[in-house]
Amino acid sequence: MSTDTHTGKLGTALGLCAPLLAAGATMLWFRQVRLVAIPENRSLFVAAWILAIALGLAAFVQRTRWFGGIAAVLGIGIGALLLFTVAISRQEVAPNSIRVGETMPQFTALDERGERFDSASLAGELVLLKFFRGHW
Repeated sequence: MSTDTHTGKLGTALGLCAPLLAAGATMLWFRQVRLVAIPENRSLFVAAWILAIALGLAAFVQRTRWFGGIAAVLGIGIGALLLFTVAISRQEVAPNSIRVGETMPQFTALDERGERFDSASLAGELVLLKFFRGHW
C-alpha cells in the first residue's frame, strides 16, 4: 500500500473532531447559561475550546482533505469566538450579593406600567425576584 492512500487521513480526522468538540462544549455552555448556572471555574470549557483550536490547526499540519479543512476552520472559529467572549465577559459574583433565603434590601423602582414600586410593600410575603442578566 502506498503512502499516497494515507495522505490526509489523520489531518482529516483531526479536522472533523475540531468542530465536534467545539460545538459540544458550546452547547453545554449555552445550556448552563440558560439555567443561569455558569460555573465559577470555567477551566473545562476553556480547555475544550483551546483543544478544538489545536485540533483544527493540527489538521492543517497533518495535511487534511478539503472537507477536513472546512471542518477544521469551523472548529477553530467556534473555539476562538467562545474563548474571546468568555475572556471579555467577566461575570463575577459581588461579595455583597444577596443569596437565596436572605432578606431582600429595600428598594424602589418603576414597574411595567411606569408606576413607582416600593419593596417595603412586600414585607412578610414570600417573594421570588428574577433579574435578567444579559450575557453580552
